[in-house]
Parts: sequence; structure tokens; C-alpha cells
Amino acid sequence: MSKADDAKSLIQQALDKALVAQQPLARKNVERLRRVHPDDTPQELIRRLDRYYLAGITVSGGASGAAGIVPGAGIPTALADVTVFTEASVLYTLSLAEVHSLHPEDFERRKLLVLTVLLGDRAVRALDKVIGRTGPHWARRIVNAIPMSAINRANKVLGPRFITKYGTKQGVLVLSKQVPLGLGAAIGAGGNHVLGRLTIKSARAVFGQPPSNWAGDDRGDEAPFDLGPGDSTP
Repeated sequence: MSKADDAKSLIQQALDKALVAQQPLARKNVERLRRVHPDDTPQELIRRLDRYYLAGITVSGGASGAAGIVPGAGIPTALADVTVFTEASVLYTLSLAEVHSLHPEDFERRKLLVLTVLLGDRAVRALDKVIGRTGPHWARRIVNAIPMSAINRANKVLGPRFITKYGTKQGVLVLSKQVPLGLGAAIGAGGNHVLGRLTIKSARAVFGQPPSNWAGDDRGDEAPFDLGPGDSTP
């Protein structure tokens, strides 16, 4: 089995596991951040999530690239990075959903939300065809409005596309990280950083404009999500 095939298989396993494990963690993540930063608006909290997400996956990519210097260590470490990247991306997406007061309790709805963010424009075009509805922001409809029959149809289309496209892209990174003299660290970190920024850009389009204040009592016990058009990713 090729390294790219290994990466795709690992991503499939990591995605399924993360979709289950990261849901309660996302809620706790947002609750903790609101306790630690009680004066943050939804916009400011999103910026924190962006920074933490990018920092985490960049460090992971750099570590796996650096491990390529050690004979026999690079490939398993790089494949572990694929798992870390996927889990971090799922946690990030589900944390955004919590800030938007969206709680995708159903596994298939959660899966479609994550796939739509991670596949970006490719997913939106497929959703337009499979579901037959158009519009700039899909997140709320995915969680609350689209019938389950359509959700299942969309996942059957997007699932293989995600594994093929995303797995191949990460498989290329796995191969490129096996570079001597420490260059792999820069390639791994840079590659993950670029993919992370694309995920953030896609999430902005999928979730849309967030409210300016927390729901409830102006501070709010629920967490909507703030991503204004003037927001800049750090």
C-alpha cells in the first residue's frame, strides 16, 4: 500500500472517530474559553479559535517533518500528523458550530457540516446538485433544516470525495516530509498552515456572518459565532 493510500485510510478512521469524540469536547472548549476570556465577543473568541487551530496544526506538521531526519521515524510520525490534522479540523469546525449556537447532535448532520467546511467550494457545488438548494451559508440549514434523506445522499457523495482529495493532498505532504537536513520541518509546517488557512476561509463561508453579541443576557449562556467580513485571520 502506498503512503498516499495509508494517509487516506488513516483519515477515514480519524474522521469517523473525531466526529464522535470531538462533539462534547467542542462544547467544553467554547465554554472554557468563555470562562477564561469573559469579555470576548463572539468575533474575538473566533479569532482565538483561529489562532489556536493554526498554531496546533503548524506545530504538528513541523514535528512530523523534522522526524523525517531520523531513519525509520518519518513515515509513522507523518501519518500521525494526518490524524492530528483531521482531529484538530473537526474540533475547530464543531467549536465554531457551538459559538454559532448550532448543536449537530446527529452523526450524519455533523459529518456533512465538517465535510462541507473541509471540502469548501467543491462541497457547496455538490450540495447545490444533490440537495437542490442554493445559498451562501449552509451551516444552519445542515443542522436544522435539510431532511435526513438529503443529508444521507450528500454524505454518500462528499465522503469519497473528501477521502480521495484530502487524503491525496495529505499523502503528498507525507511524501514531501521525508526530506533530509531539516527541510522537512519547514515543508510539513508550511503545508499544514496553508491547509489550515483554507479551512478557516471555508468555515467563514459556510457559517456566515455571526451575531455581534452572545445570545441570552448580552453575555449569553449559549455561544453564537462572530466572523465579520472585516475579520482578518492572524
